[in-house]
Amino acid sequence: MAFELPALGYAYDALEPHIDARTMEIHHTKHHNGYTTKLNAAIEGTDLAGKSIEDILTGLDMTNGAVRNNGGGYYNHCLYWEVLNPENKGRLSGKLLEAINAAFGSKEEFEKQFAAAAGSRFGSGWAWLCAHEGGKVEICSTPNQDNPLMPGVGCGGTPILGIDVWEHAYYLNYQNKRPDYVKSFIDIINWNAVEKKYEATL
Repeated sequence: MAFELPALGYAYDALEPHIDARTMEIHHTKHHNGYTTKLNAAIEGTDLAGKSIEDILTGLDMTNGAVRNNGGGYYNHCLYWEVLNPENKGRLSGKLLEAINAAFGSKEEFEKQFAAAAGSRFGSGWAWLCAHEGGKVEICSTPNQDNPLMPGVGCGGTPILGIDVWEHAYYLNYQNKRPDYVKSFIDIINWNAVEKKYEATL
């Protein structure tokens, strides 16, 4: 069964003024749709067809550029839309708050380190909050469309929060001011969704 472009669950203008409607529309209908289409083409007729995206990425042959780039692009963007919330519902709480406090000392220090990881990623890529076995959390970043599910890319674990720092995610509104975009992203994190992803790893 082919992968499908997921619906956002909210309007393209729902995240304004943090992320503008035109950026959202292009990001979703052009970039994410492109990764989806190319991923389906790359796995058609192979032993990867019919597998979940998580299984494809965790067992990935990293020399397979088409699946690496487009599988990563598909998965990464699915997570990105899920962890944004136009109504900013939910506060960081429960076991995830405990894990963040244990790893970083406070929510504020987590935000500082997450913003630094996103801001210092050279060129295009992502910054992540990942959950490890046993409940520990960690921040890391990856280039291009790589993510921590892939073999040998860095921190490993399961991504529960990710920010896209490719220029297509912010340039129409923020131009070269990536730190401003990162701050706006942090302001509209859907902590309810992130907590559910964290609890699913326990």
